Amino acid sequence: MAAIFKLEYFYLLLGAMLALLSVLTVLDKSNPRRWSTALFWALYATAYLGGEALPPAWAGALMVTMALLAGFGGVRMGQPAVLPEAERRTHAQRLGHRLFIPALVIPAVTMACSTLLKDVQFGGLFLFDQKHLTLAALGVASVLALAIACRTLRTTPLQGAREFRRLVDAMGWAIVLPHMLAVLGLLFSEAGVGKAVAHVSTSYINMDWKLVAVSVYCGGMALFTIVMGNGFAAFPVMAGGVGIPVLVGVYHANPAVMAAIGMFSGYCGTLMTPMAANFNLVPVALLDLPDRHAVIKAQIPTALPLLAANILLLYFLM
Repeated sequence: MAAIFKLEYFYLLLGAMLALLSVLTVLDKSNPRRWSTALFWALYATAYLGGEALPPAWAGALMVTMALLAGFGGVRMGQPAVLPEAERRTHAQRLGHRLFIPALVIPAVTMACSTLLKDVQFGGLFLFDQKHLTLAALGVASVLALAIACRTLRTTPLQGAREFRRLVDAMGWAIVLPHMLAVLGLLFSEAGVGKAVAHVSTSYINMDWKLVAVSVYCGGMALFTIVMGNGFAAFPVMAGGVGIPVLVGVYHANPAVMAAIGMFSGYCGTLMTPMAANFNLVPVALLDLPDRHAVIKAQIPTALPLLAANILLLYFLM
């Protein structure tokens, strides 16, 4: 249904920001891999700018090229033009707690737009994209937060673009990993991996016990997430292999409960894998920790009991 703030508009905006990031990277002669790094971000920008108009084969070639660039060390961090440390500290002392206002605007405006304004119309057009209401509201909130940040800090959107580049540079190729792994999950589903999991599970594991079936489903979600690094990649495999045919088909589980707790079980795997680089390796690099796996080691004592709790929750609630 037609809307004033459509999700596609924010995809185009993000694509433009990534294109600007590519240009700024080319201009940064301190980056030893500036051309390959700029190409990486330009390809990522193309995915957003092209959208559904991009032929599937081209999109696949684009992703493979990005993976090769990242895998062979072609994506490096440069030296973005940011404000000097002394000037940043001066701004921080002058503004105090007002620095948090732009960050707090994002959740507040997102919630307000997606609840209070969800049915608002102007001239027969909905204010927000009804198919992607929360994401469209998040886009509006982010743009508004940027405007407030520029007003509060008395700076320009260009400085925001420089800070965007600094953060993206610090995260590097790991920022695209969730998208890549989500696509991998769909590929696994199309290739019939879910059916293979169903065959192995039912052939070698006694699914006549509901607790066993629930444990296989939740444990499989965690395990596949550990391997692939993303719960969204694991879900099509385990839902198609165990969740729908066994839990829903045999034990008549509530599909919503099965899906929600299954994803939560997958997130337990996220806490324990270096494949979830954006969660577990990037913080190590940003904080300059000596142990590369320090975040994972700190999270395992939480992840395992949480996985056990999910098994029990699904057993009693499904």
